[in-house]
Amino acid sequence: MRAHPGNGRPQARRRNPLLSVAAGVGAIVMVATACGGSGSDDDGVVELRFAWWGADDRHSTTQEVIDLFEAENPDIEIVPDYTDWAGYWDRLATSTAADDAPDIMTQEERYLREYGDRGALLDLNEVGEQLDLSQIDPLVAESGDLDGQTYGVATGVNAYAILADPQAFEEAGVEMPDDSTWSWDDYVDISAEISEATDGELVGVQSMSYNESGFQIFARQHGENLYNEDGSLGFSKETLEEWFSVTQELLDNGGQPSAAESVEIEAGGPDQSVLSTSQGAMAHFWTNQLGGISESAGSDIELLRYPGETTNERTGMYFKPAMFYSVSAGTEHPEEAARFVDFLLNSNEAAELILADRGLPANVDVREHILGSLPEADARSAEFLSEIEDTIVDGNPPPPIGAGEVVNITKRVSEEMAFGDLTPAEAAEQFMSEVETATNGS
Repeated sequence: MRAHPGNGRPQARRRNPLLSVAAGVGAIVMVATACGGSGSDDDGVVELRFAWWGADDRHSTTQEVIDLFEAENPDIEIVPDYTDWAGYWDRLATSTAADDAPDIMTQEERYLREYGDRGALLDLNEVGEQLDLSQIDPLVAESGDLDGQTYGVATGVNAYAILADPQAFEEAGVEMPDDSTWSWDDYVDISAEISEATDGELVGVQSMSYNESGFQIFARQHGENLYNEDGSLGFSKETLEEWFSVTQELLDNGGQPSAAESVEIEAGGPDQSVLSTSQGAMAHFWTNQLGGISESAGSDIELLRYPGETTNERTGMYFKPAMFYSVSAGTEHPEEAARFVDFLLNSNEAAELILADRGLPANVDVREHILGSLPEADARSAEFLSEIEDTIVDGNPPPPIGAGEVVNITKRVSEEMAFGDLTPAEAAEQFMSEVETATNGS
């Protein structure tokens, strides 16, 4: 692989203060009957605040959807409340603590239990016929449920997968794997073969150890899970040690970048991945990232099933809710808020604007409706999800309170192991200890 500048040991990462703010919501007593962010004008028009995160293109598209909804529902005005990902959780935690939460908000699975357990979210079962959930994909239909209450409904679905560049395989003279049969041993061998065949100009695979979603698939393949229903750890130390050992083997045989290179690549995000920069053959990403990475790479990147799907105890891949729509427990207008969520989920016209921006639509009928309108990469993602759907056994319970900290724990432990400070066994022990502390042993 080409040399990267600044290959020295990185400084220790500081805890993300925004995650601390979000976690701090748990220390505040929520009042379910608070006024929230809703209001009503003298002319009887109900005003609702809708909060989401994203980039400029999502903001403009969402405003178009709001305009469409308001045209069909003149008795409701939607006030947009948006920011980027980094600022979103800080703003939401602050407004919730001040009893001024937005009426409708976007949630992410790592924080859903945090807000739900503290009484900040409305049980959507209470809004009756205003919200139709009958066509939500069964694989994510209960993903927003906690203790019999529905605190969020999936906007759409993604899957974590292997993205592969056929041109890199061709340059290395290595055949693309048969993803319906390949094992983890095949994955390691193929990665090393690509690096060796190109004298390091191309690396076999980008480090997989920075995202706990990959391990979640691995654990599920072994009949375990990242978390149990009660939020406790759902995997054994032996399974996690085996997972870390795969990365250690790839470090030893050159199948993945060095520790220092991996730190730099990870810091650069998807745009600096080995695929985007044409410096490698494979990487681990969500299906909805296929378009952006293909565009950066200038080639048609392909989606592959995870290794081990047919060689282990069971399949491990799953549909992840891209995000959730939730309603504040403090809204003064729950029925009107539910009508807007219903529109976002079930309107073909809204879906024609949103397309796959919030994942492929969770409503299976709406998903089918927009397939022909999707950009080429999103259409290939949709086809891939359709191909693996029948192999998926089940979904996952919402992560425990504190799961947002697991992102940082995963990166820190992975880096310490990659630099030789921890063995796979020690990395497994440290990861489990830190995650249990972060999640309060839920």
